[in-house]
Amino acid sequence: MFCEHNKELINLNGRVSIVTGATGHLGKVISETLAELGSDLILIDRPESDFSTTISDLKQRWAIEIQTYSCDFELPSQREELISSVVNSHEQINCLVNNAAFVGISELNGWSVPFEQQTAETFSRALEVNLTAVFDLAKGFSNALRNSKGANIINIGSIYGMYAPDWNLYEGTTMNNPAGYGSSKAGLLQLTRWLSTQLAPQVRVNSISPGGIFRNQDKEFVKRYEAKTPLGRMATEEDLKGAIAYLATDLSKYVSGQNLPVEGGWGVM
Repeated sequence: MFCEHNKELINLNGRVSIVTGATGHLGKVISETLAELGSDLILIDRPESDFSTTISDLKQRWAIEIQTYSCDFELPSQREELISSVVNSHEQINCLVNNAAFVGISELNGWSVPFEQQTAETFSRALEVNLTAVFDLAKGFSNALRNSKGANIINIGSIYGMYAPDWNLYEGTTMNNPAGYGSSKAGLLQLTRWLSTQLAPQVRVNSISPGGIFRNQDKEFVKRYEAKTPLGRMATEEDLKGAIAYLATDLSKYVSGQNLPVEGGWGVM
């Protein structure tokens, strides 16, 4: 049980949080976590995204305000329009969670294929979405964040921004690990550190680096991955809830510039 002081620190009532990639697996769990703590939400995802189920689920459980915006993060013009719309309609932004990204299983040409078949074009697309868009949003929302209580940015990284892939995991499977994914996530961790000094002291900036999340991958891959992980399993989206709650609230009010791995001990093996 939380003591009264901790309940106060973790309370997000009256605050506004932005979540990008909000309708995806992880985006939904991030949104649920912030909503449960009392935060109103600004949910952002691609133009073809279906927000209706996410909004319905959240509003059935929590009395919060929710607004949605569509944005193709590959397009600078759409990012600029998004930032302008949000800033013009919201005086305060307390938390920005940069979760939208191309991931290893994204269906892109020249992406999750053998290295010789990966393309510079798709590598650049990954940098645009996974890194440049985060830079744009952090810059565009910086003034609103600086003027808001408990302001913070959480960037969703990856263990592959920290470590090189173990290629033995992929042997004999159709899975792969794109160069653009790890490179963009590594850049994101440095951008996190850079922003933490640039936006200080008004805004805290941290990142979370999840390990591999179980999504019915090849059985042989899962078996090898679990054998390499001290906690003996792949992650679930639910495993990220505690990290989000910690970094988004005043529980971490003296924590900035840090990367929190949530990977079952993967990095110690």
